Amino acid sequence: MIIRKQEIGKGESRIIRLNVGRLPSHTRIDLNVHVYRSEAEGPTVLLNGGMHGDEINGVEIIRRVIADGVVEKLLRGSVIAIPVLNIHGFNNFSRDVPDGKDVNRSFPGSSRGSLASRVAHLFSKNILPLIDFGIDFHTGGRNRYNYPQIRFTKGNRESRELADAFAAPFTVSTNTIPKSLRRTSIIADKPIIVYEGGENQRFDGFVIERGIAGIKRVLHSQNMLSDAPPPPESIFVDTRTWVRAKRAGIFCWWKKSGQKVLKGEPLGVINDPYGQEEIRVLSPKDGYIIGHNNAPVVGQGDALFHIAC
Repeated sequence: MIIRKQEIGKGESRIIRLNVGRLPSHTRIDLNVHVYRSEAEGPTVLLNGGMHGDEINGVEIIRRVIADGVVEKLLRGSVIAIPVLNIHGFNNFSRDVPDGKDVNRSFPGSSRGSLASRVAHLFSKNILPLIDFGIDFHTGGRNRYNYPQIRFTKGNRESRELADAFAAPFTVSTNTIPKSLRRTSIIADKPIIVYEGGENQRFDGFVIERGIAGIKRVLHSQNMLSDAPPPPESIFVDTRTWVRAKRAGIFCWWKKSGQKVLKGEPLGVINDPYGQEEIRVLSPKDGYIIGHNNAPVVGQGDALFHIAC
C-alpha cells in the first residue's frame, strides 16, 4: 500500500501525515492517517471521524479503537483510520471549515477549490482509491441528539450487509446526498455506511460504546478479528419524518430518542414564556423516535422529533 509515495508493507503499522494547508500564522496543518496492515491478504477498511469538526463522538470512537489496540490484532486485511478529517473545524469547534463550507458537501473536491473542497480532494485522491469499504462517524447537529443508528445506501446490497453486521440499535435505509462522501464512494463502488449517534460537542458513553462494538462486529464479519460483541436486535426503518414546532416558545419533551410511540401520542409541549398558552406536540404516526431536539427554546418550524417506521 502506498500513500503519497510512502509505502506501508504487510505486517506494518504507520502514521502517514498529509498536508492539508496552513493556518494564517503559517502553522502547518497535517491530516494524520493511521494505517494498520496484517500479513494476510484481505479487504482494506476505512474508519473516518471528524468530517464535521464539532462531532466529537466519532473522533473518540476511533481514538479508543486505536488506543486499545483493536486494529493491531488483524487476522487479515488492512485498516485506514482517520480520527479527525476536518482538522480546521475540529480546532475551531465548528461543523464546517473557516470559510463556512461543509466538507461533506464538497466531494470529490478540487485541488484548486475552497478549503472544504481541497480537504475532500485530498481524501478522494489519496485514501478512497485504497479502500474496499468504510464507516463514517457522525453525530446530530447543534442541539440535536441522534439515537445510535447505522445508515446505509438504499438499494445497495453491500452497504446493507455492512449495516447488518454493524448492528446498531436502528438500521436506516437512506438515499445519498449530492457531493457527500457516501455518494462519491458509491459511485466508486466502495460502499461507506454512516454511524450517527449523540449530539455535537458532547461525549456520550452509550453512543461511543455502541460505535466501538459496531466496528468490531464489521471487522469480525470480514474475518479480520477473531471475535466481537454479540449483535443486539436492530430495528430496520426506511421511512422517516420530522415533527416540527407549530409555534415558537419553550420546548419540553416528554418522550426521548429510542422510544416507541403511537400516532396521536403526546411527545412534548411548547409553552409561551408567560404561562398563557400551551401546545402539545403529537406523534403523526406509529414508529420510533430516532432523534430529538434538546434546545429549551424553539422557533416556529424547528425540528423537534425524528420519527422512523
